[in-house]
Amino acid sequence: MSRRPRKAAGAGPSRPTVSVCRGCCCGTPKIPGVDHANQLAELRRSLDGAATVRAVECLDACEHGNVMVVQPSAEGRRAGGRPVWLGLVNDPHAVADIAAWAADGGPGLADAPEILDLYAFSPSRRIRAGLEGEGS
Repeated sequence: MSRRPRKAAGAGPSRPTVSVCRGCCCGTPKIPGVDHANQLAELRRSLDGAATVRAVECLDACEHGNVMVVQPSAEGRRAGGRPVWLGLVNDPHAVADIAAWAADGGPGLADAPEILDLYAFSPSRRIRAGLEGEGS
């Protein structure tokens, strides 16, 4: 069991967060045919003011590169939303769908476009805890 102090009820980000892996494999020439810089810039442009977009180091799910995690806002978490891990996000249409969902409120507040079910995966508990522990 973790001995980390819990945040006060209601604490947390006021808007969803989209974490974009830019470590070991994601965001590198190891995934050819993807304009990684444009992908990140497009997310930031699309979500300006609606969600936080952050580039993070390797999320240790390289077999799913490019990986993005959509984390709920505090309100979304209170409504039952949990982080959603998306892999193989190598298509501009998928990036647009992720941006639209996060702009609508993200996990817990808006339904994800059904097409994103094809990208969703469950990382190991160790990997999941690493990201969710810092952004919850």
